Amino acid sequence: MNVEKENMEPTNSEELGVNEVAYTAAVVPPTIGKKRKLVVMDINGILAIAVRYPVPGGASFPGRWTIAKRPFCEDFLHFCFERFDVGIWTSRAKADYLDQIVDYLLGNMKKKLLFVWDWSYCSRTGFMTPENRYKPLLCKELKKIWENDWPNQPSVKGYYNESNTLLVDDSPNKALLNPSHTAIFPHSYTESTMMNDQSLGPGGDLREYLEGLAGAEDVRTYVQDHPFGQKAIDYTHSNWKVYSGIIRAVSNRS
Repeated sequence: MNVEKENMEPTNSEELGVNEVAYTAAVVPPTIGKKRKLVVMDINGILAIAVRYPVPGGASFPGRWTIAKRPFCEDFLHFCFERFDVGIWTSRAKADYLDQIVDYLLGNMKKKLLFVWDWSYCSRTGFMTPENRYKPLLCKELKKIWENDWPNQPSVKGYYNESNTLLVDDSPNKALLNPSHTAIFPHSYTESTMMNDQSLGPGGDLREYLEGLAGAEDVRTYVQDHPFGQKAIDYTHSNWKVYSGIIRAVSNRS
């Protein structure tokens, strides 16, 4: 069966009312070096795939979900923790079993995470995505990280900004409200690519990209000079008229 990754986000406005309480990792703060950057990872389509039926090597979770790790996932995470501070930010609708998924994906490495945020930390635009009129457009605004008080991790407050933070997400519209060149959008890990996927492995495109980023002075300059994966949403996008209107509408509310 050749089925692409399934959407784990709310699919209509009614679902947005459930599970208001976000899960936030109770973790040991990472060591922050002078030039250490923060990489914020999505789960579905980046570190794993979620489908509604069993797949080889997958684990079962509530809601009839099967989560299967992407090849080289564990090794890739070790690689990331050696070079970056790392957070997980998913737009999942249900926070109650996110903890289980993070345990499955990271095991003992979970304690190294700066944070784990679910969909309730996303910004609700009040609009549906132009690609799917039944899917609410939720955005991951990085300023929520930059402006966070981090009461349990005071050394983090004020450290992160647009020069040292990168969002890694397979959905470009998640970064719609962020400054340009603060995110990359790898092509989604799907069932059709499961057998031959090498992106997270040694020499893989995503790992090589992050290796270069680790030594860069500035995230935005590096991202601008090194295009990767899907394009960010800009004036060349086929739905730019809609997306630009959403940006203006959200901006006018603040």
